Amino acid sequence: MSVDLMGFLGGVLVAYVVPGPDFLVVFRSAIEHPAKGRAAGLGAQAGLCVHMLAAAVGLAVIAARSPAVYEAVKLLGAAYLVHLGIRAVLAARRSARERRAERERPAAEEPRGDIEPAKGPAPTGAQWRSGFAQGFLTNVLNPKAALFFLSILPQFVDGVGSTTRQIFFLGILDVLIGIVYWFVVVAVAARLRALLARPKVQHRWELTTGWLFIAIGVGVAAAA
Repeated sequence: MSVDLMGFLGGVLVAYVVPGPDFLVVFRSAIEHPAKGRAAGLGAQAGLCVHMLAAAVGLAVIAARSPAVYEAVKLLGAAYLVHLGIRAVLAARRSARERRAERERPAAEEPRGDIEPAKGPAPTGAQWRSGFAQGFLTNVLNPKAALFFLSILPQFVDGVGSTTRQIFFLGILDVLIGIVYWFVVVAVAARLRALLARPKVQHRWELTTGWLFIAIGVGVAAAA
């Protein structure tokens, strides 16, 4: 088996460095809790595995050549991104209302200053599953991920030997590189948690990422 590893690695790194919906999902999840961020990263790569398997057995070719299937996947992905965006915007508005209520609360009801603030909740199984599901659905419903395996991978495959085996090899390598990349992103996000935990910064972050999700989803739907 002979593949163009250097060319492939360069293309994969460029694809990961350019932020997409999966980056927003992983980064936002990591801000909530590093464990949830890592779960979202693993989910995103699990979604890529679905496309890799489809490409290896030729199903991606069928999806790409069938306008109905392709458009359906595209619209499902767009709807999911809009759903995530609406949730983020609503969460930002809800937290803003809660902060206003805190400010308007009588001074007698305010907590004493010598009481230690509660620490953030430990990650739960529900949080882990939520992060994994969001990462998985974001990539498995992303037709660009399918087209990557369908159109980009074959360019680095040698005509000699099993094409299916070579696609599997490159696809698995892509997934492993992605896991390392997402864990680095989660580590960076964990460093920024204190900054993004500030109420005003958190509010702007939630609104910005929420509207970005909505804009990306609407853009995908409009192009369908």
